[in-house]
Amino acid sequence: MRRPTTAAEGRDATALVVDDEEPILELVRYNLEADGFRVLTCDDGREALILAEEENPDIVILDWMLPTLSGLEVCRRIRRDRNLSHLPIIMLTARADGADRVRGLDVGADDYVPKPFAPSELLARVRAVLRRIRPALAGESLACSDLVMDLAGRRVVRAGQRIHLGPKEFAILRLFMENPGRVFGREQILDRVWGIDSFIGDRTVDVHIGRLRKALNASGGGELIRTVRTAGYALDAD
Repeated sequence: MRRPTTAAEGRDATALVVDDEEPILELVRYNLEADGFRVLTCDDGREALILAEEENPDIVILDWMLPTLSGLEVCRRIRRDRNLSHLPIIMLTARADGADRVRGLDVGADDYVPKPFAPSELLARVRAVLRRIRPALAGESLACSDLVMDLAGRRVVRAGQRIHLGPKEFAILRLFMENPGRVFGREQILDRVWGIDSFIGDRTVDVHIGRLRKALNASGGGELIRTVRTAGYALDAD
């Protein structure tokens, strides 16, 4: 069963937490939300793969022992999927044997936290993995091509010229700059920018993408946002 939960405004990243023990699921969810994450949870291996594909989280926290598919198999399939292989994964499991730890790391896990665990240690591991795998999420600014985004000051500069953006255009551009070259579908953009419970239609995304393009191109620079037919939009990394 999917239970998406949106953290407070200003979240830095989205975490997918997969565990079939409700108390642990809620403990991890609570602490991640308190740390500013948007949290998605599920208790099933197959459902985890569906959520990963639909939501494109920034990190996956994955239990080893799960119904339908083991966490090990979920990790293996994520690493084999070219659309998901970039996702950082932390294995969270009661299997603390050294050989099991090696197996988890061998199939592609970025870290391994044995149960029982301290929430503060898990959060530290999450932040460390994100700094290593996705350093943009740990910094105060983002840069791509000739664009620079000041996250704290909410300012965007292209080729030395200030770009004025509305709140939604800023949020869309931030999503793109955190994932340069990655294609986002309209529904994914709606969920990440407007929220998973939003009832706004796909056409709204096209309108805001049009405004974003106009603002970015006002200084005469080349087109940065690429339309991928039937798939969505991406920010060209080059």
